Amino acid sequence: MKFDAIRLFPFLFILLLLLADTALATQAHGEPEGLFVHQFAHAYFAVSLAIFIYWLRFRNLIEETGWRYIQYAAFFLILWNADAAIAHMLDEQMRIIEVERIGNWHIKITSTDNTIFTIVLYYLVKLDHLLCVPALVFLSAGLKQFLKAPLPSAPEPGNREEQQP
Repeated sequence: MKFDAIRLFPFLFILLLLLADTALATQAHGEPEGLFVHQFAHAYFAVSLAIFIYWLRFRNLIEETGWRYIQYAAFFLILWNADAAIAHMLDEQMRIIEVERIGNWHIKITSTDNTIFTIVLYYLVKLDHLLCVPALVFLSAGLKQFLKAPLPSAPEPGNREEQQP
């Protein structure tokens, strides 16, 4: 009997779905060095993307659709980095949020400072996929534009008319 991976894939996918456990959007890091390095990485990534956007605009590359989409992806990734840094700060640095699971689809969020603003902020920053997914969609669209665009033609090596003296 021949092994057929294509027929096996749906069964493996369903098995993985059935065995899935709780998935948390933001990941906790070891104290305190892991968190500091991770927070620094978020800031470094955001600043790097801001410089990248500046570079794209300075060289007028955003006039091309592909680069414009990649610029949008970089912008959403900057927002995602800020969002993730705030989530890590509330979760691990300030420790002002308490999350209690009260059912499979229900959680109770309380804050030590007893303000609704902190609870709403925590809930919103945990929805980081609302920033990350559009970033990846724009990145994908930009890269697809590069595949559609014709490559610039290079001069043939033996063609002397195009060479400058």
